[in-house]
Amino acid sequence: MLTTYLMLLGMATLWGGTFIAGRLIGTSVDPYSAAFLRFAIASAFLWLLTLANERRIPRLTGRQVFSVLLLGLTGIFAYNIFFFRGLETVHAGQAAAVIAMNPAVIALLSMILFGERGGALRLVGIGLSLIGALIVISNGRPLGLLEGGLGPGRLDIVMCVFSWVAYSLIGKRVLTGLSPLVSVTYASTAGMLMLAWPVWTHGAVVHWSGYGGLDWSSLIYLGLGGTVIGFVWYYKGIQRIGAMRASVFINFVPVSAILLGHLVLDETVGWSLALGAMLVITGVYLTNRPPAGRTALKTG
Repeated sequence: MLTTYLMLLGMATLWGGTFIAGRLIGTSVDPYSAAFLRFAIASAFLWLLTLANERRIPRLTGRQVFSVLLLGLTGIFAYNIFFFRGLETVHAGQAAAVIAMNPAVIALLSMILFGERGGALRLVGIGLSLIGALIVISNGRPLGLLEGGLGPGRLDIVMCVFSWVAYSLIGKRVLTGLSPLVSVTYASTAGMLMLAWPVWTHGAVVHWSGYGGLDWSSLIYLGLGGTVIGFVWYYKGIQRIGAMRASVFINFVPVSAILLGHLVLDETVGWSLALGAMLVITGVYLTNRPPAGRTALKTG
């Protein structure tokens, strides 16, 4: 059990580290190349894992092909362009704290669109997450957003949230009959192929030879560590202790990003970031807390 918990903490640290890596390459690698190369690396390793686990390449039905394309468009193409573009100007800790409200937004839209049950505690959690994100993204001045707006970088990070929410809801509702590994592998490949077009049209390929060691090591980390290893550890955790208990460790992602941002990038942890992150994490916990009298089903 201890090994599983350490593995899930490692997953949260790896995912938190993606914000640091994205920030490190923000001034030297364009967003299209960063996204494409991340998922070119990730897709290669994901296909090896799929072949090792499935012993074959699973075939898709016509409906599954359409679903995979939607997943690639939202969770890979759109999310990562917004992600890398936002990290050009937004601090890693701030970005992580805002994106951490994903589960709360997913829960809210699931209630509105699909009629899922809410409950007072869940609604409180959603509210706390949204308030926390507003505090972080506005540097402690939520009303100031009405005057000056979000600005390009902050707006990109907010769009990350909506891209990932769309990806999650699409995957939850329309993609059936495929394992999580196969779904992610196909979505990663589809998104990578979509990213190839803007990379080519922007003439970004000619700049790749000028990337330094830090750029390539950050890209490899994003593709292999932050995507493949993080994914494998997360789903191993789900198999061993169940989805509900494993998902709690996602709350450590913004914590690790804030700590790493302070240690590696010397980012300041101000009161607005600390308070906002605490509200987001508390809200996400309340949103995903199982109702009284129910326990998470252990799988595996």
